[in-house]
Amino acid sequence: MKMWAGRFRQPLDPEFERWQRSFPFDQRLLPEEVAASTAHAAALKKAGVLSSDEYTGIVQALKKIEQDAAGTPCDDEAEDVHHFVEKQLVALIGEPGYKLHTGRSRNEQIATDLRLFVRGQCKNVRSLIGGLVAALMDQAQRAGSAAMPSYTHLQRAEPVLVSHWLLAYIEMFLRDASRLSSCAERLNLCPLGSGAIAGATLELDRQSMARDLGFEGPTANSVDATSDRDFALEFVQVLAIVAVHLSRLAEEFILFSTQEYGFVHLPESYSTGSSAMPQKQNPDSLELIRGKSARVIAASNALLIMLKGLPLAYNKDMQETQEPVFESVANVSGMLRVAAGFMRDVSFDFDRMKSAAQSGFMNGMAAATYLVRKGVPFRRAHEHVGNAVRLCLEKHCELQDLSLEQLRGIAPEFGPDVYEHLTLEAVLACHDVSGGTAPGRVQGALQDAQNRLKSLQEEAHACAQSHSS
Repeated sequence: MKMWAGRFRQPLDPEFERWQRSFPFDQRLLPEEVAASTAHAAALKKAGVLSSDEYTGIVQALKKIEQDAAGTPCDDEAEDVHHFVEKQLVALIGEPGYKLHTGRSRNEQIATDLRLFVRGQCKNVRSLIGGLVAALMDQAQRAGSAAMPSYTHLQRAEPVLVSHWLLAYIEMFLRDASRLSSCAERLNLCPLGSGAIAGATLELDRQSMARDLGFEGPTANSVDATSDRDFALEFVQVLAIVAVHLSRLAEEFILFSTQEYGFVHLPESYSTGSSAMPQKQNPDSLELIRGKSARVIAASNALLIMLKGLPLAYNKDMQETQEPVFESVANVSGMLRVAAGFMRDVSFDFDRMKSAAQSGFMNGMAAATYLVRKGVPFRRAHEHVGNAVRLCLEKHCELQDLSLEQLRGIAPEFGPDVYEHLTLEAVLACHDVSGGTAPGRVQGALQDAQNRLKSLQEEAHACAQSHSS
């Protein structure tokens, strides 16, 4: 029996009935539906709608429904997860099962279920981010004092420590973890008791229902509560940012693994070959990460477009907000797992990186800084070093290969000590500011990142413990 069948005399068109069902995808909300229904049952008992025996029977039946439906529940008639649970409940305990829907609407149910799902997934994705950050941290610590070129406009810019480069990605992903935490904090209000739009018709204890489900409190407005999908939109937008960061990491490792760069040795466990060219080792794991990021970005756009013209409050269009959330979580979770595995197995050619860091005039800024310390205005120093680079291009050499006489012909402030300022070690060391690539600063940054990672890991461990208990 349909949950709304009383007013209707004609059956639904069979094709429309199949087409409009959401149970094939919202069945994944069954644990959340059972949790929310259990909290609602407790409120109904407190309000005198359910007897103690009816409440006990409903709660026990709900637990059995969740246990029996573990995996992929099958029901060709259930419209949605709410309908499925009611049907199973009535099959188990009979007429009292129909009482559970007293004082509530599917509008508030899906709003609650989806909030519970997103809140849980914020924690899960944060945990996966922690795994990737840990792999990046291990590589950064193993890199030690190894140096590499950094790039702007895909042109060599200045040398940096390899660990400093990896820390850039660590910062990105730690920001993502923070965004997910903020998202979970903002959504942590309970819609139960909002009814279809105007609020429940019974005096239900909304504070108690919110507390039972781990929410900070009830939502403030029933119209907003049943129509709000900001939390889903924000969540998928954060996932889109995670996907963009993963895609940037993948792109750079793809470039650095080419023979033209040769900085990275692809792990065979995360590569594939060519069916035609036997010599090939292709970075398919990275390319798929880069490709799947487009799907997450598209899901974010889909939610924005879906919600932009909806009047208050609930509209059936909102059923279509669920799949972009589910698909984005699945894609980003898979991307993070693969990226973490890749990062654990990848290796670097530190000798080639160091060689590249010592060519291409990447000590030019250090040379200009040397002149500034000799009293030359920076704009003049910039021009002098630019002239020196032009001379090097004519002579096919690097700045440190020019003679002191040649350098003084460009700027008399150059002294014999200039060469000690042009070494790779000196160039790295001169960036001795917070956030810079000087070795001491990078060690401090690594320790700070390690502390933040530890907090993330401890939270993930506590979350896992609470789920298992």
